Amino acid sequence: MSAAQPSPPMARRPHPKFPRGARARSARQPVSRPADPPGDVPSLRYASSYHAPVLAHEVTEGLVTDPTGVYVDGTLGGGGHTAALLDALAPEGRVTGIDRDPEALAVASARLAEANAAGRFLPLRGSFAEMEALLKDAGIADVDGVLLDLGVSSHQLDEATRGFAFSVAGPLDMRMDPAAKTTAADLVNTLDERALADILYLYGEEPRSRPIAREVVRRRPLETTDALADAVRAVVPMREQTKALARVFQALRIAVNGEMEALEAALEASLCVLKPGGRLAVIAYHSLEDRRVKHFLRYGNLAGTPEKDFYGRLLTPWTLLTKKAIEASEEEVAANPRARSARLRIAEKTPAHDPPRRRDP
Repeated sequence: MSAAQPSPPMARRPHPKFPRGARARSARQPVSRPADPPGDVPSLRYASSYHAPVLAHEVTEGLVTDPTGVYVDGTLGGGGHTAALLDALAPEGRVTGIDRDPEALAVASARLAEANAAGRFLPLRGSFAEMEALLKDAGIADVDGVLLDLGVSSHQLDEATRGFAFSVAGPLDMRMDPAAKTTAADLVNTLDERALADILYLYGEEPRSRPIAREVVRRRPLETTDALADAVRAVVPMREQTKALARVFQALRIAVNGEMEALEAALEASLCVLKPGGRLAVIAYHSLEDRRVKHFLRYGNLAGTPEKDFYGRLLTPWTLLTKKAIEASEEEVAANPRARSARLRIAEKTPAHDPPRRRDP
């Protein structure tokens, strides 16, 4: 979807939800941005055949406070959000992109090769849960903003060999890092019925977790996405099958990749790497993720427990900038249906809160 002559950067007004985020913009040519899409949907200006970033315009407007600062894209993917951030920054601004999928790193690095050569973009392989250590190893002490775009990329969903989707036939894999040991097939074929049902219920919120788990165990071994989908369809009424399949595949993907544990570690790491006044932006796609993000940004802890001082004032390291999650516009959803479930929350680290760095053992 790249164009030979990219259009100049879009003139933007300060986002009404982020009046304190107004900043100067550079007059450079955009970074690896295709021509304007039909309907002029801002986020899709950074879409590629690999992935379409969600809420890219809202992310840059809410996240960037210092155009010469250092920012982290904790889920690099196809590089769409990183390209948007680079366009929003001055020539001195830098973005570090983190991803555990080597294919995504290769695609984004090729797309952003010019920015990489100029020292404005640095790709790092690893999980965003390891953000603090990865940045330290790269010589980056602290940053002005962190973006976490949770879930999976369009390419991962569409690529049959990755096994993420029930809509395409492929091996039952679901690993974001192909070097990881455990696949979805391993879980489906080795867990006992109760443990499997617990995963479907806890990570997919699937009300029919027990009969589905029972049917899966009865049909073992299951090695393909089609085989798992057939097991789900066998015990779920036709009118509810699509939602049930989505929940089952989501649950197994989360379990395979340890997504909840990684998210919690990344949220806590963001407090350590952000400068006072720096911002954290998180895009979540289902309630399990969004609930953790909302609690952490509102109360400063994952339990969602308010802590108050002697005078009853809330003790939190964050100033929440989005009282309600930002959702994609109707135009963006129409152009990219996968944006429908996206929820963006942004918070600013309070200047008074600068936790001590973790010491190496």
